[in-house]
Amino acid sequence: MSLLNVREIGDPVLRSKAKEIDEVNKKTLTLIDNMFDTMYEEDGVGLAAPQVGILKRIAVVDIREGNKITLINPEIIAEEGKAIMEEGCLSIPGETGDVIRAEKIKVRTLNKEGKEIEFEAEGFEARAIQHEIDHLDGVLFVDKIVKIAE
Repeated sequence: MSLLNVREIGDPVLRSKAKEIDEVNKKTLTLIDNMFDTMYEEDGVGLAAPQVGILKRIAVVDIREGNKITLINPEIIAEEGKAIMEEGCLSIPGETGDVIRAEKIKVRTLNKEGKEIEFEAEGFEARAIQHEIDHLDGVLFVDKIVKIAE
């Protein structure tokens, strides 16, 4: 187990677009394992490689319902519905805000074996995946906070 340093807002790596992975190799798998360890240590539900200073299109998600998700070169290929919910981020400690995201998504990604797969996610899991994919494009949840008129 190796814990990684989580970068915080202001670090330019968080605003950079991550590069696609050409092949899933031992180095990639070690990074994924270390990302899961770091995410659990920080009590998060998702972590993207740019958050630990690595500009690769890799993210991990685990909302603690027995479904650890590894995303390699992920893309959302369908979405359905909209929901607003409060979000936070390991890279922006102590800050939260309401963000509108799709309620249900279909994702195409590589798995840990390097095979292309598709799966659907909904609710909080779909939200966490969308949040992490945003990180791969240099987008933070604070960019998407909605203001509700009172």
